[in-house]
Amino acid sequence: MRPVIAVLLAAAMLMGLQPSASSPDSIVDRSSRNLASVPRDLPHTTELLDLSCNHIQQLHRGDFKNTTLLRFLNVSWNSLEDIDPETFLDTPLLEDLDLSHNRLRNLSGQQYLLHTENLLVLNLVCNNFLTMTLGSEFRSLVKLQRLALGAKNISTSDFININEVKLRTLTLSLENQQGYTAGSLQDVHAQKLQIAFTSYQILNHYLVSDALSLFAVVELMDLTSGFKDLRKQLKERVEILTSHLYLTNISIDWKDLTDFVSVVLHTSITHLTASDATLYDLPQNDTEVTQTSQMKSFTARRAMVKSFLFSQEAIYNFFINMPVESLAIVETSMIHMTCPKLHSPILQLDFSNCALSDSIFSRLEGQESLECENLDNVRELILVGNNFKSLQILSKRFQFMKSLQHLDLSINSLVYDGLGECAWPPNITNMTLSSNGLTASVFKCLPKGAETLDLQNNQVSVIPSSILKLEHLSSLNLNANRLRDLPVCSDFPILNKLLLKSNSLHAPSVNKLESCPKLKTLDVSSNPFTCTCALKSFIRLGIESEKKTSHTGIELLSWPFEYNCTYPEAVKDVPLKYISIPEVSCNIGLLATAILCPVVVVIIAVVTLCHRLDVPWYMGMIWQWTRAKHRTRMRQVRPEDLLGVEFHAFVSYSQHDADWVQNSLLPNLEGSAGGLRICHHEKNFVPGKTIIENIIACVEKSRRSVFVLSAHFVKSEWCHYELYFASHQRLAWGTDSVVLVLLEPLPQYLIPAKYYQLKSMMGRHTYLEWPQDRAKHRLFWANLRAALQADLPNAPVTELE
Repeated sequence: MRPVIAVLLAAAMLMGLQPSASSPDSIVDRSSRNLASVPRDLPHTTELLDLSCNHIQQLHRGDFKNTTLLRFLNVSWNSLEDIDPETFLDTPLLEDLDLSHNRLRNLSGQQYLLHTENLLVLNLVCNNFLTMTLGSEFRSLVKLQRLALGAKNISTSDFININEVKLRTLTLSLENQQGYTAGSLQDVHAQKLQIAFTSYQILNHYLVSDALSLFAVVELMDLTSGFKDLRKQLKERVEILTSHLYLTNISIDWKDLTDFVSVVLHTSITHLTASDATLYDLPQNDTEVTQTSQMKSFTARRAMVKSFLFSQEAIYNFFINMPVESLAIVETSMIHMTCPKLHSPILQLDFSNCALSDSIFSRLEGQESLECENLDNVRELILVGNNFKSLQILSKRFQFMKSLQHLDLSINSLVYDGLGECAWPPNITNMTLSSNGLTASVFKCLPKGAETLDLQNNQVSVIPSSILKLEHLSSLNLNANRLRDLPVCSDFPILNKLLLKSNSLHAPSVNKLESCPKLKTLDVSSNPFTCTCALKSFIRLGIESEKKTSHTGIELLSWPFEYNCTYPEAVKDVPLKYISIPEVSCNIGLLATAILCPVVVVIIAVVTLCHRLDVPWYMGMIWQWTRAKHRTRMRQVRPEDLLGVEFHAFVSYSQHDADWVQNSLLPNLEGSAGGLRICHHEKNFVPGKTIIENIIACVEKSRRSVFVLSAHFVKSEWCHYELYFASHQRLAWGTDSVVLVLLEPLPQYLIPAKYYQLKSMMGRHTYLEWPQDRAKHRLFWANLRAALQADLPNAPVTELE
């Protein structure tokens, strides 16, 4: 933005105006474009228009017909000679008009002002006005607040047409002024009078006299001489209305300055300010300053020296010994400030934005540094923007300021290592240490009576507990530090306001606020919040704060607009207010219950269903069928080993179970149903041979032996013999030569001890159980046939008799 635009906007802000920026075309800069007239293509949204530094000679009616929203107009530094009376007929909102540095000739002929009744600021300096006579059109400017004029002659009644206008500021530019008539400013009603002089212009006695007697605030600008006359005039006057006297952009030697200040100290002027002052002929020795005064404050701003050889201490001594309540030397390259020679009446000291070091107020005597004891009335000390390094050393520099209550040490390079003791005066209640390099150890070096503490923009990462108990602290500002969690307030029992904006808090522990019973205001905005379970309690606090239902009564500042997630990526930049974290995902007990309960229910349901449908039995039978098929496929029996083998199986059973064998077993294994050759004693035992011989013969002629087990089986002596011989056959054919069929449940305790071989087999081998459910019979027979299936040599033509 061009400087002229920036100045114009700044002036508007000072007047309390707020130029809107509702569209990109609201501010239009057409300065320095070599224009000869007002452009016709101005946007209708224009509110601020800069036409300065062009060659416009006239303003016509209709020049601004398209800019009905115009509020600020700058036509300075053109060649304006004439303005049509109806030029501003289409700009009813115009508030600021700058027509300075043009060629307008008559202040009594500015008819265009009749259509600017909303004007607040009007600048007409540096035109070709011979007299200051204001025309009747100025009466219409009832809202005017700032008026800047310039003419060669000022006479009585020149301002009669604005005698009812209540101005804030009247600026008179003395453009090679030739004459001023005493009393010419009596018709002006303004809070402040600014008089801008030209280089080396002679100070008009009557003008200064009227200024001091008619205006509460007087500002003399660009003075380079005439200070002796001004001093003389102040000394001779009995009544002075002016309470605030400003000297701006002046050039003055040391003797004129000190003499002038000494005179002002004896007048009724209460506030003297010198800004942008250039000093020369500076002293080598101290300059005496009166110790009686009605002046309350002295301010020097942006002072600059033009001398090379002088005593800095002499300059500092003059100012620090002034009998005023408030002393301010700001924005000045001052490296030290001495201690007053006597007890000083100063209540407020402001040395902001200078170059002061840790040696402030002290003096060396030999190798010893003596601290200042004569500033014991100072209540407020402002030392913003200097070169201070050690917080501990500064505490010693101020230790005798027993009245000190407000101390501002912000924007320095202060550090504290936590080793040495600090010695602050006892009455400090308000302390500002913002924008330094302080860490957590600073809490060991603070005034114990502090009520308000500002530590923003430092390097504090944690607030250590039990280091220093600040029983009176009610407000703590830790914005822009490195804190990772909320502090515990055990050392701040009455803390009411806690500011933690722009730290490193990911998930503030809300339970720590229980240690802050008096806390009512909390700011944790603009932190990198991690939206996980740990943040759930803090989100609840924010929502309760917004609804004013929090049991703690804490107000969360800037909620919800400056509280956003930074992690996880899925919810980045989403306001915490809209984040929903399910309770079940944060509570391990609930999470375990939510997961295990359905699993347990499913398991129970599956087990119950399997039990009701006999799934285990089916699975077992399928497993046995699979194993039988696998054994048949994997076991390679040589043909010569099967010589003499005529049957797939020999069936051993109790006579009590003969019906089941005859009616169920044999029909499902033999013939077309099973395709197996089965040997059993009723059909295949040879008459004439003993039972033992028949048993041995049948076992030897069979590939496998099937034992139908039941309670009757274990009571049969012959069954025991058959089992005995079959167990020996296992040595030749392997473990799969014996197949056990459990016809009914047979607990181990019912098997006699002599049947140890049967017990051993039942313990090591899977046996087939005869199912009572008819639906399971098909699978049972399939398993049994699979277990007995084998490739046998052709059976003999004649069967055994």
